[in-house]
Amino acid sequence: MKQSNLHDEVANVNEDIKRVLDAGIYGAPELKPAEKALFLSTFRERVYIALTKRQVAQNNAYQEVINEMKRIRNGILYLNGDLSYSMLSKYIKEASKASVSFTIVNDKETDTPLGLVLASKQDAIEREEIFVRDDRFSLD
Repeated sequence: MKQSNLHDEVANVNEDIKRVLDAGIYGAPELKPAEKALFLSTFRERVYIALTKRQVAQNNAYQEVINEMKRIRNGILYLNGDLSYSMLSKYIKEASKASVSFTIVNDKETDTPLGLVLASKQDAIEREEIFVRDDRFSLD
């Protein structure tokens, strides 16, 4: 074996060892952390529908979300824990009726304008339009 090939193999093994040690110490590297922070811990590609905090704060639940919960299978509702339980409870009630599991996401380190995300648990949906664009919609 040539000297340069042996050197390359040793370098590759050293890099593999470093990657395994780093994963053991710091945990596995997270894919798309900014995207997951925005979409309440899930990936954009899995999202059926999303509402802003301002939209979730309205007195009545959005019919678009209720209809989507009834329609989908294997979905999960992510709710922003920055919002009060009274704002979230109408969606929790609808999720229970539709047999959709839910999670309240409490991430104090990131700020997202989203208050609710209804997503697939594991499949990519790749839906082009996920927002209800009404007079309360704004990602600012």
